[in-house]
Amino acid sequence: MARIADGEIERLKAEVSLVRLVEAKGIVLKPHGKDRIGRCPFHDDKTPSLVVSPDKNLWHCLGACQAGGSVIDWVMKCEGVSFKHAVELLRGDVAVSRAPIERVVQKSTTPKLPSFLAADSDEQSLLRQVIDYYHECLQQSPEALVYLSKRGLESKELIETFKLGYANRTLGYRLPQKNRVEGAQLRGKLQHIGIYRESGHEHFTGSLVVPVINESGVITDVYGRKIGERLREGTPLHLYLPGPHQGVWNEAGLIGGDEVILCEALIDAMTFWVNGFKNVTASYGIEGFTANHLKAFKAHNIKRVLIAYDRDEAGDKAAQQLALKLTQEGFDCYRVNFPKGMDANEYALKVGPAAKSLGVVLRNAEWLGKGAAPTRNPNPVTPTEAEKAGDKSEAIAITPPLVASVAVAEPALSATPAPELKAPELDAHVKDGDVHITFGERRYRVRGHDKNTTPEQLKINLATSQGDAYHVDTLDLYSAKARAAFIKLASLELGLSEDIIKADIGHLLRYLEGLRDEQLKALSAEAMDEASAVNEALRSQALALLQSPDLLQQVLDDFDRCGVVGEQTNKLMGYLACVSRKLDKPLALMIQSSSAAGKSSLMEAVLQLMPEDERVQYSAMTGQALFYMGETNLKHKILAIAEEEGASRAAYALKLLQSDGSLTMASTGKDPVTGNLITQEYRVEGPVMMFLTTTAIDIDEELLNRCVVLSVNESREQTRAIHAQQRARRTLAGLTAKVERQTIIETHRQAQRLLRPLAVINPYAEQLTFLDSKTRTRRDHEKYLSLIDSIALLHQYQRPIKTLMHGEVCVEYIEVTLDDIATANRLAHEVLGRTLDELPPQTRKLLQLVGDMVRERCAMERIKQADFRFSRKDVRDACGWTDFQVKKHMQRLEDMEYVLVHRGMRGQSFVYELLWDGGTQTDQSFLPGLIDVDALRYDNKKEPLDLKLEPRKSPQVAAKEPRGSTAENVTIIEKNPRQKDLAEIDAENTLLPENITAESYLHIPSFVRSIAN
Repeated sequence: MARIADGEIERLKAEVSLVRLVEAKGIVLKPHGKDRIGRCPFHDDKTPSLVVSPDKNLWHCLGACQAGGSVIDWVMKCEGVSFKHAVELLRGDVAVSRAPIERVVQKSTTPKLPSFLAADSDEQSLLRQVIDYYHECLQQSPEALVYLSKRGLESKELIETFKLGYANRTLGYRLPQKNRVEGAQLRGKLQHIGIYRESGHEHFTGSLVVPVINESGVITDVYGRKIGERLREGTPLHLYLPGPHQGVWNEAGLIGGDEVILCEALIDAMTFWVNGFKNVTASYGIEGFTANHLKAFKAHNIKRVLIAYDRDEAGDKAAQQLALKLTQEGFDCYRVNFPKGMDANEYALKVGPAAKSLGVVLRNAEWLGKGAAPTRNPNPVTPTEAEKAGDKSEAIAITPPLVASVAVAEPALSATPAPELKAPELDAHVKDGDVHITFGERRYRVRGHDKNTTPEQLKINLATSQGDAYHVDTLDLYSAKARAAFIKLASLELGLSEDIIKADIGHLLRYLEGLRDEQLKALSAEAMDEASAVNEALRSQALALLQSPDLLQQVLDDFDRCGVVGEQTNKLMGYLACVSRKLDKPLALMIQSSSAAGKSSLMEAVLQLMPEDERVQYSAMTGQALFYMGETNLKHKILAIAEEEGASRAAYALKLLQSDGSLTMASTGKDPVTGNLITQEYRVEGPVMMFLTTTAIDIDEELLNRCVVLSVNESREQTRAIHAQQRARRTLAGLTAKVERQTIIETHRQAQRLLRPLAVINPYAEQLTFLDSKTRTRRDHEKYLSLIDSIALLHQYQRPIKTLMHGEVCVEYIEVTLDDIATANRLAHEVLGRTLDELPPQTRKLLQLVGDMVRERCAMERIKQADFRFSRKDVRDACGWTDFQVKKHMQRLEDMEYVLVHRGMRGQSFVYELLWDGGTQTDQSFLPGLIDVDALRYDNKKEPLDLKLEPRKSPQVAAKEPRGSTAENVTIIEKNPRQKDLAEIDAENTLLPENITAESYLHIPSFVRSIAN
C-alpha cells in the first residue's frame, strides 16, 4: 500500500464538491448568505445548525456535536471509516470526478477495498501479511507517529527493524464479505490466530503493534499498546495474542556480548534500543520471564543480567524474585534503579540527554547476587585506559558492569563516561543558620533551608564560588527547571563543566533533604506531643462535663457564657435535638419567629457546639439535591438549612428523609462501559437530624408536623437583655468571654464526639400516657419518646451500660430514669404544648395584645366590646409591631374568625371588631395527658413482697364504714385517681400484712393477692 501523497489529499479537498456530498445523504440545504444551512445528521437537530461553505468547501455544525472539517472529514464521520479509507472512497477506482464520488457515497453499505490476504495461506503467512499491513498503516497514521514521538521512539530504524505497526480498524475493509466463502475462511483463520475476536472485532484495534520475530523470521508473538487517551473504563492498555508467550524480542541483540538489559515492557526496551543500548530485551510483564528467555540467555553465553523493571513496589519485588532465580542458574544480576515511581521510558523523557542519563543508571546498577560483589571505583577506568596502563586484569575488576556494553553501543559514551554520583567527602557545617559546604575548591552557601516546613518544596538562597568567581540565586531545588538554570549560569560564571555543578547540586540536595527531614521530624514530634497534651486535656474537660450531676444546667450555663441571652427552653431543646442525631429516630427542629428576632443566632449558637464533621449546613437546596448527597454522607448527622423557604423545592425529600430514614431515586444515566442509557439508583441513608428556621406563618403542614417547633421570645424584656449583652461584648469582660467561648465550644464538641450511639431502653414506656384526642398527636407522641431517649443518651456517662445477647449479636444499651421523664415532661409542656394551639405563637401573642388594648379602651369609653372598632394603625401604636407583622397576623386572625372586618367610613379603609372575648384562653404552655412522674416513683419505694406470710391474727368479719363523707372521697379522687384505689382499700377495711403498705398492695398482681389472702 503506497503512502497517500499530500498533494493528492489537497486535490481531493479542493475538487470534490462538499455540497453534493451532503445532499447525497438526503440533507436539504437552503441558502443562507454565502453559505448554506441544513439539519445536522450527527445529532437530534430540530433547527438547522449545519453550515456548509461552498467557497471554502468546508462544513461545521453549530449545534451539539460541534463537528466540522473538509470533504474527507465528512466521509469519515458519515461512513465511520478511517482517514485512509475515506480517501480511498473519495478517490475510488476511477479518476476523481464529482459524479462517481456522489455515487460511491450514496451506497447503503461501506464499499470494500481490494483484499491482500489469501484464504489458502497458512496461519504464519497470514499473520505475516497482517503485520505487514499494520506496518504500512503505521507509516500513514499521524496519530500513531505522534504517539511514538511522545514516547521518544520516533526512529525510522526502530520502526523498520522491528516491523512496528498500527491497527487502525481498517483490516476488515480489506477482507471479503463474511457471507462469502473466502471471507468466512479468512475470518476463521484470523480468529484462530488471535487477530480477530469471537465478537468479530480486531483484537489490536487502536494499538501500536510490536511483533516478536525470531532469527528465522517467524512471528512468535504480538504485543499491542493502546495509544488513545479516551478509552472506556476497564479497557486494557496492554494486549498479546491468546495463549502462552513465545519467543524473545530482539534476540539478535544478545549475540556477541556477555550481558543483557532486561526490561519489564517492550516500550522500555525500545527506549534503551533507540538510545544506543542494543543489548536489550523485555519480559512479558513482571511475571513474564519465560523459559524461552532463559534458553536464549544460555545459548548466547550471557553472564550478566541488568534488570531494568519499573521502580515501584511490584517492580522491586519482581526484580528480587527474578534475581534469585537467575543467580541459581549462574548469572550475575544487577538492579537498575530509576527514580522512585519511574520506568525506563519516563526516566529517559524527563532526564536528558536520554543516552547519557540511561548510561548513568546502568553504570550505577545495584548488585543483587552471585559471588562476591564487584569492586566499584569512584572514577572507573575504561578498557582503553586500562590497556594503555598495561593492566588488563585490574581494568576488568574495577570496571562497572556496563562500561563494555556502553562502549560497544555508544563509543562516545565510553570515551567520556558520565560522572559517578557517589558522594565525595563533604566539608559541611552550619553557622548562624547558614549551611556551608565545600567540594574541593568549590564553596556553597545555603540560606533559608530551615524555612521549609513541608516535604513538597525545598526553597533556598544558594551561592557558589570558586576563587574570585561567584554566582548566587534563589530557587526551589525540587524544580528541575530552576536547577537547570542555576547549573547553566553557575558553570558559566565559575568556568566549570555543567556536569561538575550538576553533581554538586545532587549531593547538596541530598544533604539538605537530610537536614530538612530531621527538622520536620522534630517539629512533628513536638506538634504531636503538644496535640496529644491538648487532646487529653480537652477529653478530660469533656468527660467532666458529661459526668456532671447537673449536666443540663451546665449546658444552659455554657450557652449563657457563650453570649446567648434567655431562651432557656429553646436552647436546651435545640441541644437535645442535636444529640438525637445518634438515635435511630432523631428529632427535627424548626425555629419560627419574626424577622430579626434572633432565630438564626439561636440556631448558630446550638450548631457551634456540635462537631463540624457531624453537621452539614446549607443556605438553600434544589429539589433533587438530597438524592445526590452520597449514600452515607448524611447518616447520623445534622442537616441545617438557614431558611425553610430556601428548601421549599426540597420539602418532599426532607419529609421522606425524616419519616422513612432514607431516600431512593431511580434516574436515567449512561453506562460508563457501554455508553448505553440505563436506570441508575441513587440512595441516601439516614437517619438525619433536620434543623430549619423560618419567618413564614404558613408552613407546609406535612413538614411542620414532623418538626418540633420552637418560638423565639420576642418580648420587650428579651430585647432589653439582648441589647445589654451586645453592649457587654464591647467591654474588657466581653473580650475575656470571647476567649473563654472558644474553650467552651471545643469542650462541647469533644463531648459530642465521646457520645456513643447506644440503644436506649425505657422501662417505664408502657406506663407513659399522652394526649390522644387529635390524629396529629401520633407523631407528637413519637417526638415525646425521642426527647426522653435523647436526655438519657446525653447522660450515658452517668448510667451503667448493659448488654443484651441475642444469638451471636451483642447489643449495648442504657436505661431511662424517672428524672429523664420528668425533664422531658417539663420541656414537652413548654414546646409540644404549643402544637395544640391553632394559632402560631406570634399570632397568639398579637391576639393577646389586641385583647388587652380592646378591653382597656372599652373600659375607658364605657362601651361594649361588640361596639368597639379599631384599625391596624391602632394595633401598631398599641403593640409597637411593624406594619408587615400586623398585616400578616391580622390576616390569620381574620381567617380564624377571631376578628371581624367592617368597612370604614372613608372609602377603602377597614376597621376590625374583636370577636374573641379571652374567656376560652387556656395555658398554651401545658400539654395535657402526660403522666405524673411522682406517681411512677413507687417503683423505687416499694418493698419486695414476701409470699411466706403468717396467718392473720384476726379474720375479717365485717366491713367498716368509710372514713369521711362521700364528698371527701370524691375530692380525693379528683385530685389523684390513684387515691381512689387507696380510699377503696381503706373503705373496705382490707387487712394488709404487717410489712405491706396500702400503696404497695395496689401493685401486687391480683392472683398473688389471692394466694396471700
